[in-house]
Amino acid sequence: MRLKSKIILLAVAPLIVATTIITYLGFQSARDLAEQELAIYEFNLVDAKKQALKNHVNIAMSAILPILKDDQLDDAEAQYQVKKILAGLSYEDDGYFFAYEMSGVNLVHPTQPDFVGKNLWNFQDRTGNYLIQGLIRAAQAGGGYHRYIWEKPPLMKQEDKLGYVVAIDRWDWIMGTGLYLDDIYAELAKTKSIMNDNIQRSFFTVIEVVVVTVVLVILLGLAINLHEHKLADSRLKELAQRFMRLQVNERRGFSRELHDGINQLLVSCKFRIELAENKLKRDHEKEVIHQELSKAGDLINQTISEVRQISHNLRPTLLDDLGLDTALRALVDQFMERTRIKVAYRFEVVSNIPDEIEITIYRLTQEALTNIEKHAQAKNITLHVWQSYRHLGFECLDDGCGFSQKSVLSSGIGLINMRERLELIGGDFTLESQRGKGTKVQALLPLEQEF
Repeated sequence: MRLKSKIILLAVAPLIVATTIITYLGFQSARDLAEQELAIYEFNLVDAKKQALKNHVNIAMSAILPILKDDQLDDAEAQYQVKKILAGLSYEDDGYFFAYEMSGVNLVHPTQPDFVGKNLWNFQDRTGNYLIQGLIRAAQAGGGYHRYIWEKPPLMKQEDKLGYVVAIDRWDWIMGTGLYLDDIYAELAKTKSIMNDNIQRSFFTVIEVVVVTVVLVILLGLAINLHEHKLADSRLKELAQRFMRLQVNERRGFSRELHDGINQLLVSCKFRIELAENKLKRDHEKEVIHQELSKAGDLINQTISEVRQISHNLRPTLLDDLGLDTALRALVDQFMERTRIKVAYRFEVVSNIPDEIEITIYRLTQEALTNIEKHAQAKNITLHVWQSYRHLGFECLDDGCGFSQKSVLSSGIGLINMRERLELIGGDFTLESQRGKGTKVQALLPLEQEF
């Protein structure tokens, strides 16, 4: 997997996981809350039904109470009038009143007159509930509710019903009414459906927001990666151009040294040898010929010295033979011998260093000492090379005159070469200087290439 994909995945994966967990917890919380609200809503609806039943029974009692209190009517006449009143009372579309003896004999039942006069004590609904016995017990307890299943008119379909009954103590009767609960169930189902729809809409809204967010994160990541890729390409091209420029400058210097130095020496040597040859043909004295050959030998020695110096400038042999510490110490010793400037040198590196790091540190030291010799007017120098876990550090500090103009920092060919050499291998270069307070050159080079 490419690094860009890993970065995008690292940004998107936690977002998706966190959103999934939060959405799941929110969805569960919403479902639990909906169930609680439905339970409360059902309780309130049933409670309202109970109160309505109680009110209906109270109204019916108010209708028959004058008859119950009339002592002038005999029981048969009074019972007849009470039955007639209860049979004629109704409310809403399917509301009616019924009456039973305490023994279970039905006295009033407007919707099912076939039950009148029958003992329904052992009558059961489809769930096995002895509903008449339950109603009688509720009435004997001072009035109460009983839930059962009964046929609902006009289709006579069995539905859940809640009954409320009271006792008529004068004749040991019970009287009551009931309300069917299918309306409550329908209302609860409708409310539950609305709640589920709201929860689902909220869930899908969250999913849409997450999808849009993920897409935006991916697009933003791609845009950032594309921008960084362009910057990296630009930076790479810039480094390549600097590397080519550095190579051209070094080759130009090498060519100039060959042309102005070695070439001139070889031409002079050739001229001396030809001169000695001519003198030999003319039978000149051996002493004169020997002098010419001696001068040619001197020129050859100078040429050898020049070649050695150029070879040393390309890559000091001490680096290959004895290592960076010895090469730097030799460079410092030559510098102190030549300039009489005291150098405090410390080398704290314990492991092998790559070749490109060695030559860079060596050239950096050369350039720093050369600048100090030419411009700093320093008396003391501290040169420190150390190694950390992943980096090699370099610091050169002098007590010279320093400088403060920014143009000096950017115009010096030596400083530019320092920066470019370090940038080509991924190093960092800093230079600090104040007029009258010396100059500090620092560099940090990576010992491991990062991919």
